[in-house]
Amino acid sequence: MANSGTCGRSSRELWTILLGRSALREPAQIEAELDRNWERLHLGLCYYKPPSPSSAEKLKADKDVTQPMKDFSLKISKLLGLDELQSVQILECYLQEDYRGTRNTMKSVLQDERQNQALLLKIADYYYEERICLLRCVLLLLTFFQDERHPFRAEYSNCVNKLEKDLVAQYQQQFESLFKAEAPTWETHGNLMTERQVSRWFLQCLREQSLLLEILFLYYAYFEMVPTDLLSFTKIFKEQGFGHRQTNRHLVDKSMDTLVERIGYLSSLILVEGMDIDFLHKCALEDHTEQHQFFSVPEICKEMDQILLTFGDISHHAPVLLAWVLLRHTLNPDESSPVVRRIGNTTLQLGVFQYLTHMLQALGSGANNCTASTARMCIYGLISFVITSFEEETLGSQQHLINVACEVLAAPNLAELFWETKPNMGLGMILDSAVGVFPHKTGPLLQLLTALLSDKSTAKKVYSFLDKMSFYTEVYKHKPNDIVSREDETLWRRQTPKLLYPLGVGQTNLRMPQGCLGQVVLGDQGYMVRWDYSYSSWTLFTCEIEMLLHVVSTADVIVHCERVKPILDLVHKVISTDWTVSDCLLPITSRIYMLLQRLTSVINPPVDVIASCVNCLTVLAARMPGKVWSSLHHTGFLPFASTPLTNMAQSISAEGMKAGNYGNLLVLIEQPRGEYAVTVAFLRLITTLVKGQLGSTQNKGLIPCVLLVLKEMLPTYHKWRYNTYGVRERIGCLILELIHAILNLSPEGESQGSTPSLQSLCIYSLANTDAGQAIVNIMGIGVDTIDMVLAAQPSSGGSEGPGQILIQTVKLAFSVTNNVIRLKPPSDVVSPLEQALTQHGGHGNNLIAVLAKYIYHKHDPALPRLAIQLLKRLATVAPMSVYACLGSDAAAIRDAFLIRLQSKTEDVRIKVMTLEFLTVAVETQPGLIELFLNLEVKDGSEGSKEFLLGEWSCLQVVLDLIDCRQQGKYWCPPLLHRAALAFLHALWQDRRESAISVLRTKEKFWENLTTTLFGTLPSPSDITEPCILETCAFVMKIIGLEIYYVVSGSLEQSLKDTLKKLSTGKRYEYWSQYVKSLVCHMAETEEDGIRSFSECQMLISAWRMLLILSTSHSDVMQLTDDSTRLKLFMDVLDGTKAALMVPMSVPCLRLGSMMATLLLILLKHWKSVVASAPDVLPPLSLILENILQADQQLIERTKAKVFSALISVLQIQGLSSGEISQLPQLLLCVCETVQDEALALMDSTRHTALIGDIPEDKDSMETDSTPRNLHQDQRDGVCVLALHLAKELCRVDEDGEHWPLVMRKLPVLPSVLSALELSLRVKQNLYFTEAALHLLLTLARTPQGAATVAGAGVIQSICLPLLSVYEITTNGTSQISGFSRKSQDTPSWPGVYRLCMSLMESLLKTLRYNFVNEALDFVGVHQERILQCLNAVRTVQSLACLDEADHTVGFLLQLSSFCKEWQFHLPQLLRDVQVNLCYLCQTCTYLLHSKKMLHHYLQTKNGEALPQGPLPRAQRGPQTPSKQPAGAGAGEREEVEQKALLAVQCSLLKILSKTLATLQHFTPDCCQILLDQSMDLAEYHTLFVLSFTTPAFESDVAPSFGTLLATINVALSMLGEVDKKKEPASLSVGSLASSEEIQALKSLLIFTMENCFYVLISQAVRYLKDPTVHLRDKQRMKQELSSELSTLLSSLSRYFRRGSPSSPASGLLPSPQGKPSTPGSKVGPEGQEPFIQLVQAFVRHVQR
Repeated sequence: MANSGTCGRSSRELWTILLGRSALREPAQIEAELDRNWERLHLGLCYYKPPSPSSAEKLKADKDVTQPMKDFSLKISKLLGLDELQSVQILECYLQEDYRGTRNTMKSVLQDERQNQALLLKIADYYYEERICLLRCVLLLLTFFQDERHPFRAEYSNCVNKLEKDLVAQYQQQFESLFKAEAPTWETHGNLMTERQVSRWFLQCLREQSLLLEILFLYYAYFEMVPTDLLSFTKIFKEQGFGHRQTNRHLVDKSMDTLVERIGYLSSLILVEGMDIDFLHKCALEDHTEQHQFFSVPEICKEMDQILLTFGDISHHAPVLLAWVLLRHTLNPDESSPVVRRIGNTTLQLGVFQYLTHMLQALGSGANNCTASTARMCIYGLISFVITSFEEETLGSQQHLINVACEVLAAPNLAELFWETKPNMGLGMILDSAVGVFPHKTGPLLQLLTALLSDKSTAKKVYSFLDKMSFYTEVYKHKPNDIVSREDETLWRRQTPKLLYPLGVGQTNLRMPQGCLGQVVLGDQGYMVRWDYSYSSWTLFTCEIEMLLHVVSTADVIVHCERVKPILDLVHKVISTDWTVSDCLLPITSRIYMLLQRLTSVINPPVDVIASCVNCLTVLAARMPGKVWSSLHHTGFLPFASTPLTNMAQSISAEGMKAGNYGNLLVLIEQPRGEYAVTVAFLRLITTLVKGQLGSTQNKGLIPCVLLVLKEMLPTYHKWRYNTYGVRERIGCLILELIHAILNLSPEGESQGSTPSLQSLCIYSLANTDAGQAIVNIMGIGVDTIDMVLAAQPSSGGSEGPGQILIQTVKLAFSVTNNVIRLKPPSDVVSPLEQALTQHGGHGNNLIAVLAKYIYHKHDPALPRLAIQLLKRLATVAPMSVYACLGSDAAAIRDAFLIRLQSKTEDVRIKVMTLEFLTVAVETQPGLIELFLNLEVKDGSEGSKEFLLGEWSCLQVVLDLIDCRQQGKYWCPPLLHRAALAFLHALWQDRRESAISVLRTKEKFWENLTTTLFGTLPSPSDITEPCILETCAFVMKIIGLEIYYVVSGSLEQSLKDTLKKLSTGKRYEYWSQYVKSLVCHMAETEEDGIRSFSECQMLISAWRMLLILSTSHSDVMQLTDDSTRLKLFMDVLDGTKAALMVPMSVPCLRLGSMMATLLLILLKHWKSVVASAPDVLPPLSLILENILQADQQLIERTKAKVFSALISVLQIQGLSSGEISQLPQLLLCVCETVQDEALALMDSTRHTALIGDIPEDKDSMETDSTPRNLHQDQRDGVCVLALHLAKELCRVDEDGEHWPLVMRKLPVLPSVLSALELSLRVKQNLYFTEAALHLLLTLARTPQGAATVAGAGVIQSICLPLLSVYEITTNGTSQISGFSRKSQDTPSWPGVYRLCMSLMESLLKTLRYNFVNEALDFVGVHQERILQCLNAVRTVQSLACLDEADHTVGFLLQLSSFCKEWQFHLPQLLRDVQVNLCYLCQTCTYLLHSKKMLHHYLQTKNGEALPQGPLPRAQRGPQTPSKQPAGAGAGEREEVEQKALLAVQCSLLKILSKTLATLQHFTPDCCQILLDQSMDLAEYHTLFVLSFTTPAFESDVAPSFGTLLATINVALSMLGEVDKKKEPASLSVGSLASSEEIQALKSLLIFTMENCFYVLISQAVRYLKDPTVHLRDKQRMKQELSSELSTLLSSLSRYFRRGSPSSPASGLLPSPQGKPSTPGSKVGPEGQEPFIQLVQAFVRHVQR
């Protein structure tokens, strides 16, 4: 195959590359392509060779081509008459580019005769297109090789210079062979060569002829034609009849006429260009005619004369004859005059000027149409020279000359050229003659000047030209009276001044002064007078418009309209070319509104003038939309609403809307006539007004106009009658441009409120009415129709053909639909538009399939791109399967997508959009993504599936794109790399395990994936392509997901190696530093508006995810080094600080919030790192100060995070000496916040209380009824966290150096206490209440703090309001509401009550006598609850209930120090408390003694007691018991029960020890009662009855001495257990964590025994001394006590001899006041505990 000289690129691909529509955009790449394909361009159509036996032999011998392909290629070769090897090439290119099936279907097509016939015809079309594209490539080179503005000019130029020598000969010969070619027949080319196919062949033949001539014409525009060539071309064209005498002219049908005409035009242009008239003109001017190449070849001239004398029967001869006349007349005027005269007459008879006008119009116009502009340049030279050489009168009608001049001047730069030439030469003479009849005839001059306007400089010239007119031409049928004339009537003179227009006084007018002279010429119409009078034509134009306004309803209106239309067209062109002139034209432009109003209301309105008016207004509206709109509003031209618009339904129904004069004009005039000038102008005007961002009020006024378009035009415009081809497409395009502009309005331009805005109306209308269906129909045109329209275009792919307009319309329809779906308000009902988009039709004719097939379109890359974008949107929002919609075409469409993805020259944006579509499909389109992944199951062992990549898998493309060797190549720019990684990330995020399993095991996958993480990014200020940030982010996220989901042992080794490299290569530090610098850069550049915010945010978010992951997977990520962690932590802190130092910037706050979350997580997990970190507090304090100044609505969550961070840092680091200086400022900030938040909370609580809408559960979701701005009480709310932070700061400042100053400065405590009082009263704001009480508790621990709290009125705020927190029940046992069984950790109202108890205890303990009265008030108010609580321990053993009992007894312990005051104020309560405490002592002892009973209670009464124990974390995991063996489950349950039991026992022990310590204050002092004989016993009640039986668990059994002895026994036995660590003991001490805890437990038990002995001894002596007690009882008591105590003492002695520590739990509880229980190990002389000595002394005392 290589021998045949073919190359891999198709001609179409080459053309796309040269156009710059591919991925190859660099000049060097273009040059390489041209070099590679130079031979093809040089040969032209000869590149395609006819069949030959040698090629057939080579094909047979080729092993790489399969047999079916060879057979089919031979069929192609026969049908197309093409070389066999090139046929294979064409087939391969076709399969790559245009085949619409899969490779599998291809095999069956090749075997099936009927199917392969259809395929053959498609390949024939493809081959024809290839030939055309090859010629288009050459044409493109010739078009731009001298255009300085073109990026590839140098490359094109080099190529053209190489082609130059043989180009003409080759192409001329190809042209000849084409028009002489015999039509193929079925005999020569096979059965498929039917009539239709022959006609198709001939059409191709004409297209190729036309293109070859176009190439030759452009070539000769730049290179000189030698006379012999001119002669040979003349002969060729004569023979061919300028296209009319084709060999196969019998095949010409109507559709080919335009092509035949084009061949004629180009033939005559080549001949004119060959005569080189421009050079001839130059020679004539310089009088060196001998320099012209035809001067020295008289023989050729003679021969040419002979040939041209035979011309004259075809219109195409005219320009050739005209040019030849000029040439002969200039070079040798004498010798050739008879020939010149004859040929000249023929030329004029052929109507040369009309012909030239038609020709230039047919060739088209436009900046990119090089052929047309070159033709205009050529004709410009011809016309200029003709007018200079011959008298104007001899050239026929002046109007024809002006028409052709205007057409010529449409070429770029010619207008400027005109103004630079002398006025007495060339076209200047036509202008001169047009001025001669102005203003008698305004048309000619204005038509010329309009054409002479091309840029600002020419606009100024035209303006000043018309501003300074010196002649005024009039025509008189009869001589007027007010003039004096010469005898010969050649000169007239005015006797009186004259107003030139019959307008009213005070109106603009022209006044010709007295004595004005005029030259007179007598003609057919009468006297033509040319007055010598200076005036400004602009004033004259104003007068003309005024005149039209005057005569608008008379018969003269048509004549005046003819005069005014050129004026309006000129004004339109002037202001659209140079806006600065518009002020001078204000008198004219301001009258347009009135003109529009008057003209549209007459019976038969002049449509063209109205269109010109609207065009002018469109230009004005582009600069001053508001003014144009307000003036237009009053003309009645536009549709309007007669009643104000209120809602969408009324607007959509168009109720009360009038169509305006325009609407009537459309229906009554334009539609019946089929001409739509006004409609086109109207649509442009409305679009311009919409784009002008008028503001909401004016946009509301535009609603009727837009509704007219949406209701009356869009659904039906394609059914209207049209006279001109292409207008329908133009109107469709304009309607969509208008809708597109509305949908792209920025929301600020849209109004808020009930009335629908322009945009919402548009969206609703498109979603729910026929307008939407019309858009769907436009999108449904389909790729085949577009290709047909493009193929039918005669021109060589200009930018303004009907095909291009159709493509533009479809693209706009895509964009509009995409925006409607994007902007449509969410709704449960599927709109008709969405239904139409997603309904499944049979045979793949639904819209989704049509959209997907746009991938086959090759002409404009934006079309498939926008189609894919819409598919992406639909795949996201619509509930349908794209895969199902594609039906049987799915695989073929997939192949087409992948071929374009794989192509290295494909436009990058299509590839990016395809990958984005697939990325979305991963989540939303399971069927489609499976199709694209194309994974094949490898036959593995039964049950296990292993996947392989299929041949057509998108993963292969993606893997190629992320290959590190591809990076930086032109076919893999950063944007595409990013899209590939986004797709991979979607697979990981969606857990597509099959695809992931294939990817992760691919060789070098992880290495390629992570390449970007090892590179160095440009600094944040130098980033030009922000997508590289996203690329890195996706890589980080994929790694993160892999680490998170895959067990560390199963990670791929290559990934582990990569992670190790990240760690050892210090990449973590690099990225940490980079992310920090990124945040800092964004904070610094915030004022200029942050570029690429989303990309930066994405990278920061990905890095944040990795860091969060590293807190739990540090070993896998190899991020274990503390110094690295410290660096990372400090970078996060600095980044947070940088972002939050710009408190007014929303983007920075968003970043700051992200960073603050990360900071909090790191603080929680990296405590050891933070502990060693340098000062963390100062930056956090600074952040806090800053964010307190920001908008509080935005910053609420961030503030909470900063408070949490500060709390964590204080808990981890405390305050170092250096940071103490930060404390006052920090305290001030925090206290300010606390105060503001407390006041705000009070307001919101009052507000809620007023409304009566008190949500019971604060954790419930907010309802809509609660106002959004109310302060919510949340556990992590700012208020609660600020209170906790204040608490921490006060705890740190225990000396009270700083906080008292702040409290004096700010009324913090009064605010908090007021809020607390209100919260307690209405039982709301639980979290706030708890936090506030914790703060007060912390303050109450120091004397200064306690005094401050008490002084602020804490008792008033708490004492009475606290009553609302609990409910008292009459029955003391059923306190379900009082004693909740919630876990004691969770915030609850009983918890609040317990905290209040602790606060009272703490204040009383610290302030002593200063707080006694308040404490007694408290105990008095809450006495019922207190007594209930002491009783409740018998019935409820939940930890919460025990906790409350503990707090209550603790408070009573403090209060018991003040017995006398208590006895004085509340004697009855004191007695009740004493009794209850004794019973409590009995209950605790019983429960501690009888462990089985306690266990039973916990299981039955408190059903949920088990989970209330402090469960180990593992138990809370989602474990399913069924999976475990029964034994294991039971064992675990037992362990949990043991722990719950242990917790309850500890609580009971604490309560018991405090109860006994309290009772010690209610019983006489031991020393005193033993030694003081005169003691008043009545002061102390007896607390225990004289009974020594073991206590029972009934409430009616009174506490006795037996109770106290039992207590000592229980404590002793527990001590023994603790020492022995017996298992399975009832008290499983083994589960206590540390030796400290065991030590504490022992001390507590000894403390309990001490107090118990003390109370026992005191009460016994009290009995012995009591005269009321019977002597017998005293005696019994002595005996019992003696024996019991002796036994106990011996046990105790044994215990202490074993060497246990002696100190009681004085650390846990205040030591009893009795001297014997001194803290420390003060051992007596016998080596015994002091309290044992006391008991021994007492026993001796009793035994006496």
